[in-house]
Amino acid sequence: MSSILVIEDDENIQRVLERLFSAEHYDVRTTSEGKQGWEAFVAASPDAVILDLMLPGMSGRELCRSIKESSPDTPVLVLSAISDVADKVLLLELGADDYVTKPFSPRELLARVEAAIRRAHRTRACPSAAFGDVQVDFTRMRATRKGAPVVLTAHEFKLLRFFLENAERVLTREELLNEVWGYNSYPSTRTVDNQILKLRQKLEPNPAEPVHFCTVHGAGYRFVPVPER
Repeated sequence: MSSILVIEDDENIQRVLERLFSAEHYDVRTTSEGKQGWEAFVAASPDAVILDLMLPGMSGRELCRSIKESSPDTPVLVLSAISDVADKVLLLELGADDYVTKPFSPRELLARVEAAIRRAHRTRACPSAAFGDVQVDFTRMRATRKGAPVVLTAHEFKLLRFFLENAERVLTREELLNEVWGYNSYPSTRTVDNQILKLRQKLEPNPAEPVHFCTVHGAGYRFVPVPER
């Protein structure tokens, strides 16, 4: 039985979510305070976390960062009344897997949680990888290039892993947004371009002439593990 941890201080929403996920045979645990939420996460190791931002004791942002640093593969879905685009971008940069704005559709939230769990199960099959002069350990969220450490954000690790899982495929910006960011719509597909630019700057031998993260004009991007000579 998969388990869900709900960290939400609104008791009515807690009850709604507990009924929703229990009906789908999930083991549901709830807590209403940030520090208690962290303790429950450490104790339970849930398959997914639903996280409110406005929590007493420990902010949702801080809690999201801590969860992702401790367990990068555990999906975190933010549930918040805050709809500002900048907040969404910040949470995704911290590693959140999705962002659902209140009021919300319970069935849509269920679908997003299940999709995030499926993605997590797929990615756990790829704990480490190598290409060119880059070595990546996804379990410990560490990367090196030519033996030197490279600092990647949680979301850069997620994007890199999706590229590795889909090597040589042409991936559209929309597919990357849906599969990596978990959004069916997003403020701008330039978000993808900016993230790939950062990966090139950190991992390509020559970011100005990329050989791994290649642009396919008019279509999207293709990841090439071993560039042609």
